[in-house]
Amino acid sequence: MKLDQLFKKRKKPYVTIKVSSPEVPNGYARKCKNCGAVVFAEEVKEKGYCCPKCNGYFRMHAMRRIQAVTDEGSFEPWFAGMTTPNPLEIEGYEQKVEKLRAKTGLDEAVTTGSATIAGHKVAIAVCDSRFMMSSMGHIVGEKITKTVERATDEGLPVIMFACSGGARMQEGMISLMQMAKTAAALKRHSDKGNLYISVLTDPTTGGVTASFAMLGDIIIAEPGALIGFAGPRVIEQTIGQKLPEGFQRSEFLLEHGFIDAIVERKNMKRAMIRLLELHSDNNIVSLTSNKAESAVPNKLVPVSTTSDDSLPKTPIPYSSSDDGAANELTAWERVLISRNNDRPVGDDYIKKIFTDFAEFHGDRLFGDDKAIVGGVAKFNGQNVTVIAQCKGHNTKENIKRNFGMPSPEGYRKALRLMRQAEKFNRPIICFVDTPGAFCGLEAEERGQGEAIARNLWEMSSLKVPVLTVVIGEGGSGGALAMAVSNEVWMLQNSVYSILSPEGYASILWKDSSRAKEAATVMKMTAGDLKELGIVEKVLEEPQVYTVDNMQAVVNELRQNISKFLEKMKHMDSDKIVEDRYKRFRKY
Repeated sequence: MKLDQLFKKRKKPYVTIKVSSPEVPNGYARKCKNCGAVVFAEEVKEKGYCCPKCNGYFRMHAMRRIQAVTDEGSFEPWFAGMTTPNPLEIEGYEQKVEKLRAKTGLDEAVTTGSATIAGHKVAIAVCDSRFMMSSMGHIVGEKITKTVERATDEGLPVIMFACSGGARMQEGMISLMQMAKTAAALKRHSDKGNLYISVLTDPTTGGVTASFAMLGDIIIAEPGALIGFAGPRVIEQTIGQKLPEGFQRSEFLLEHGFIDAIVERKNMKRAMIRLLELHSDNNIVSLTSNKAESAVPNKLVPVSTTSDDSLPKTPIPYSSSDDGAANELTAWERVLISRNNDRPVGDDYIKKIFTDFAEFHGDRLFGDDKAIVGGVAKFNGQNVTVIAQCKGHNTKENIKRNFGMPSPEGYRKALRLMRQAEKFNRPIICFVDTPGAFCGLEAEERGQGEAIARNLWEMSSLKVPVLTVVIGEGGSGGALAMAVSNEVWMLQNSVYSILSPEGYASILWKDSSRAKEAATVMKMTAGDLKELGIVEKVLEEPQVYTVDNMQAVVNELRQNISKFLEKMKHMDSDKIVEDRYKRFRKY
């Protein structure tokens, strides 16, 4: 033996010991893709298919989704058992479909039928990702189209839960044709005045996004859902760049104006009930909860504002001293009052005058302009569309609202809501309070002039009554874009003008310091404009007017709005349009 081997440390051979672990029954536990935790399947089910550790969402099977949002036992399937074709004669495609049918118990990637939700009968279609990632082939498109056609014939609202990887590659151009087919069916459904609610879940991509998923009258999404035309991986490969955090998620789409709201799964049924109630002539369900249950912003759960019954039925009288002082104010003093930060702003009136307000977001093109707030609400039990230009009460709020100066996407959002109101035969009530449309570089790039012009053009022919109330500043075309109405009213110390007094003096006299003089010359006060026939009604207000003492004005507004709606409901649509045309034709 060599000397170096004498002191060499000898390695012991490794022995592999098999440690047996208790077997987990199949389906007993699930792994959360969000946080990676292994959780009990039963616990996940109890939490509405949410992770008990991080609240991340698991995908829901179609029937479980239907059971979660519809009345128990009310679902009746439509168009089940249709045979999936193989138009390209792809080898193995038919066998794959049969295997999936056996494994999932589904006939295809979408389940359709009718059901009731709190007594409201609806047609419903729910995609199921277990079946070829709910890709849209001929049968998926056909079942959706047939469902929409039947709903059109029966006058039913349609609710669709989208979840899809997009087009089905195995069916080639036949798959692509489903995009046009489903869109055309939804157009006919819409033309008949029917409601379509689209719910986007994770993931909604490709041809489904570019067809039926994004065509809802109301589009809502679950939190964190991936929504887009091209998938993130495809985009990254195409542009050679890493995508930003949160790109194509629900929150991204809300910020960019493509969806109306984000609704947590636990609140989904309540949101459906509320939307159906706000689009129904039958008050089947009363939703009077004053508290939302979710911390998710922009949620669409039942949140009532001031109850109709809580408001006094007769106006609170103004003090005579207030009246006298108000009548002696100069035009410039009224301008300053109209700009006061303590003055009630648009959303203050929405909260005080209407109940069950559901705010909708976005212009479906670029963004959600917070200078304009709009949605559906109830007024004395009647469904109405409410749109308000909103300033803030402090610097932080004013920055958020861009000081009440709408961008093109704000006017396009307002117009989208007006068209929706016309479709569902809802009166439109607008509140104007803006120094003028935003005049920044980006506003010009996105077509500020076209957006305002389009509003004037479309509002002139709306077949439903339109009422506008100027509650503060009514500056230039930015105000007029929400005031092509059957009647325009003004609060006593509001103003309505071609532009600001400062701008008027600067253009006409090359001296902006003459703004006080300009305010008088311009005849921009409520009293002046009533004499000129520009407005129909002037509503009194306290000289010092704040949210704390706005109840008297609210009561007066409520009474006058009631009279307006009562008068207008006896007019047919042609008369409503003709009267509006004549109102502006006379100037």
